[in-house]
Amino acid sequence: MSARAAIAGVGATPYYKRGQSAPQTLYELIGKAVIAAVADASLAVEDIDGFAFYASGFTPGALMETLGIPEIRYSAVVSSGGGGSAGALDLAASAIETGRAKTVVCIGACQQSDRRYGAVLENIPLNADDAFLVAAGLAGPGHTMALLAQRYMHKYGVSREAFAEVAISTRLNALPRETAIMRKPLTRDDYFNARMIADPLCLFDFCLETDGALAFVVTSAERARDLAQPPVLIAASAHGGSRDWGRAFHWMNMPDDVFASAGGEPVARRLYEQAGITPDDIDVALIYDHFSPLVIMQLEDYGFCGRGEGGAFVESGAIRFDGGSIPVNTHGGHLSEAYVIGMTHIREAVEQLRGVAVNQVAGATHALVTGGPAPVPLSGAVLRADR
Repeated sequence: MSARAAIAGVGATPYYKRGQSAPQTLYELIGKAVIAAVADASLAVEDIDGFAFYASGFTPGALMETLGIPEIRYSAVVSSGGGGSAGALDLAASAIETGRAKTVVCIGACQQSDRRYGAVLENIPLNADDAFLVAAGLAGPGHTMALLAQRYMHKYGVSREAFAEVAISTRLNALPRETAIMRKPLTRDDYFNARMIADPLCLFDFCLETDGALAFVVTSAERARDLAQPPVLIAASAHGGSRDWGRAFHWMNMPDDVFASAGGEPVARRLYEQAGITPDDIDVALIYDHFSPLVIMQLEDYGFCGRGEGGAFVESGAIRFDGGSIPVNTHGGHLSEAYVIGMTHIREAVEQLRGVAVNQVAGATHALVTGGPAPVPLSGAVLRADR
């Protein structure tokens, strides 16, 4: 890839608790994020000639009419149920590198006023493939992720102490961040006294349910250097995954070694090969944190520790912003800032590499962003400061 594409602009709406973005429509939220992103890049909406979407509920035609975009030359969507967020960058970079478009806007948004993501499995039609989910009472992703977490704990001897560390360290990162919804300190007593939702997952192991929209302007690195903001290079991007991970928590038939993982090893391997780096070169990791145990499993998938060592790794303080070997979710993540299907993680990566983050990692040069775990495609990106 040779880092030929770069993020030149970032835009976001405020983050709202689920249902509280009304009376704004989803298109209003997206429009505000796109306008802010192109302004951040010192461009105009009319410069947009490509879209790379992640999520659903909106279409290119309606967005063009809403924003006044005269023509696009490229539009693509990453399919996935939570895993494709960073894949939008992969699509955008592909368009820039092949000359199919000059100014691609990546968009991710959610508005849960009439569609609650936490109960999404309730809406799956009853059929032979999915009968197990309904019959077992698995109404939401949290129930299925609890099964992965239980197997992981049994296989590797990990305790809920490790999950608590993910939740608490993430909340600490959210406290100084004005965009964060959860800014009340979280103690160990708070965590262990919280109601159990799907054993072993308690209230604080679950991500927030929020509304919001984010947009990112992607253009060539050469062009980005002439725009308003320091470019953040897309050093590597990938989406995909293995057949063994497959439909993930929608089918639960993975082989045992894959079942007790986050399914991200194939994507991780490709990212490091493309970027020409190793996990030791990553300065800050923005790990998709819909559920706390899956952060730990992804740390293993992405090579920050060995298989089964993730529990001890996080309990050692390794993911803490202040003093950890690999600061994780320095913005508060899905667990404490907001859940906008992984797009907030891209925003934080850009802020870290621009050097303007609230919890700034000193000298950050490489940031890892992951999407998922969810059904294939999973996704990831390595972003690099242009210095």
